[in-house]
Amino acid sequence: MNTMFRQLIRGACAITLIAFCTAGLAQAQDAPGLRIGVRGEITGVSADVLKVHVTNGENVVINLTKDTKVRAVTLANIEDIKPGSYIGSAAVPQEDGTLKALEVHVFPPELAGSGDGHRPFDLAKGSSMTNGTVGDLVVSNGRVLTVNYKGGQQKILVPEDVPIVNLVPGDRSLLKVGVKIVTFVTQSADGTLTAQSISAGKDGITPPM
Repeated sequence: MNTMFRQLIRGACAITLIAFCTAGLAQAQDAPGLRIGVRGEITGVSADVLKVHVTNGENVVINLTKDTKVRAVTLANIEDIKPGSYIGSAAVPQEDGTLKALEVHVFPPELAGSGDGHRPFDLAKGSSMTNGTVGDLVVSNGRVLTVNYKGGQQKILVPEDVPIVNLVPGDRSLLKVGVKIVTFVTQSADGTLTAQSISAGKDGITPPM
């Protein structure tokens, strides 16, 4: 087992590496076994296999199945978020107890409820993922979102320079050499990686999740 996946597994076990995300992040939650988040660029594609150059410099091979979900990641802005929108946001805590977004992704209506909740995440040290429904949206007051989920609520500040993207249904035509992806995979006992969900950047976008 290579160094990267030993590190990923330790991190996954430490925070029970969640499903999101998703953005493609949330869609892995129905799959059994260990879930590992992989971020990188596609370097090869065949009918049932992706080759990915991971952000830490390693290269991995990831199997695809008929159940692998593919989502497109497209650019959005704060005006695309309305009260009632279902979103996810990776964020870090602030001293006042609120959160500061590292990214925000907006789910389409048919994916509302995906990964609902607030939990640890692996995008940055101390980061969390919150998936929920927007209650208040105060653009004139520092771009603050109130996000409601079953059993709780978080207030999330969205700085001007934070990426905001839409997560929309896609298909395997998005999976091309050079495309940046975030994928959640399971790892079998022999080390084989299988994609449960893939969020693929469209038109050159790098998924920020």
